[in-house]
Amino acid sequence: MEYNVIYIGSGNASWQGGRFLRKAGLKVLIIEESLYGGACANRGCNTKAILDGPYEVKALTDNYDGAGKKGNFDVDWNELIQLKRKRIAGMSLFLDGKFDEYDLDVAHGKGVIVDEHTVKVGERQFTTDKIVITTGLKPVVPDIPGKEYLHDSNDFLDVDELPKHAIIIGAGFVGMEVASILAEAGLEADVIIRGDMALKYFHQPYVQRVIKVLEEKNIRFHFNQTVKEVINNVKIDNPEAKVNNAIQGINANEDLRDPDSKVNNIAYENGFTVNCESGLSLTGDYVVAAMGRTANVEDIGLENVGLTYTKSGIKVNGHLQTDVPNIYAAGDVADTGIAKLVTVAIHQSKYLAKELLGEADEITYPVVPAVAYTIPRIATVGVPAYVAEESEEYEVHTIRYGKSYSAVLKNSPKDEAKVIVDKDLQIVGAEIYAADAENVANMFAFIINQKITLEELDYMIYTFPSSSSVCLYKLHNIHYKF
Repeated sequence: MEYNVIYIGSGNASWQGGRFLRKAGLKVLIIEESLYGGACANRGCNTKAILDGPYEVKALTDNYDGAGKKGNFDVDWNELIQLKRKRIAGMSLFLDGKFDEYDLDVAHGKGVIVDEHTVKVGERQFTTDKIVITTGLKPVVPDIPGKEYLHDSNDFLDVDELPKHAIIIGAGFVGMEVASILAEAGLEADVIIRGDMALKYFHQPYVQRVIKVLEEKNIRFHFNQTVKEVINNVKIDNPEAKVNNAIQGINANEDLRDPDSKVNNIAYENGFTVNCESGLSLTGDYVVAAMGRTANVEDIGLENVGLTYTKSGIKVNGHLQTDVPNIYAAGDVADTGIAKLVTVAIHQSKYLAKELLGEADEITYPVVPAVAYTIPRIATVGVPAYVAEESEEYEVHTIRYGKSYSAVLKNSPKDEAKVIVDKDLQIVGAEIYAADAENVANMFAFIINQKITLEELDYMIYTFPSSSSVCLYKLHNIHYKF
């Protein structure tokens, strides 16, 4: 069959723009090997939001200890995970219906590029004018002894029972967000970090605050450590293993990660040991590999058209075009130098629709807000504070709106923002530490992108009480130089 555009991958980087191409009369095919909608819809953003939400509420209720709180807010993980599965199970079917509504053709299976104009799915071959690669990223699995005992974020976000003592390798988005859930659940974790920073793209003083909160809740951090092996401490042929007579004769190779495993209870007792090159040795009942993600491009035929890639993805130019003129890449799999976020993927997908219709110049980006959904949240947008602090072009102003308005802000006195302004006192960046940092970050993104001045902000009237209104009100200190 012949198409104008074929997308390999069905996430936001494809269909968000593909629907506009179809509306313009182009014939579009979306190929998907797994679930329609990709990682964000089925294994990432939506799943994390459902599972994180109740723990966020729990943390907010804890703000009222000694200030009117009576009783405890407890989260039932088993009930929560069932709710997550029920809601997420319908996402792929929902999107399949949307593709039908948009009149987008779909082919289920692995898309393999045969040549510059041909893509194969199983035994079927499709020809096309343009190919767009939108296969996203996949979790990094370190090549170390015992790697088969590692779990990725997909596993953790679908586990039947939270581990009593997890070992988390990595302290990026996934590692720190997993640690936050375990902390609020009253469980233990050890976080192993290869370097000397967690969440390295965020304002480090705020990261340190998050770490302190987690440390107070039985989460331990080990910096400058490199993992060399993971050992399964439960071995049937090991006389020192605490295996009772009831399970003698079980296959020694049984997968202990299976929740139905007959030796699962022993895994909790004896666990897994993670050894580091420094000599650090940690034992827990569940090991999470949160070491980042890499381009998901293996076995899709890049070599057939001479395309190469790095862990950052497939190199593209300012038109999201690869070295092969009629092949493009968008979303997380594209190496653009821009943050790999679903919001960026949507932006690129919509741009690419215009590009393929001949209606666009090179892609441009507004400022991109990013949030670490730790508890509490931290966010960054625009010029970062560390850049501003090293330049004479900017000023950094700390807005402690939580301290000033804690009584009306859910008793959260530590909420604050660092606002970066240029020499004309135009806001160009912000760092936020707050329970609702994601919303405050969106507010600053709008201010920065629209170049709204402090004088204009001071003129406006806002709803009160709200975190945005009190944060904005405190900006008058910058405007009037108080």
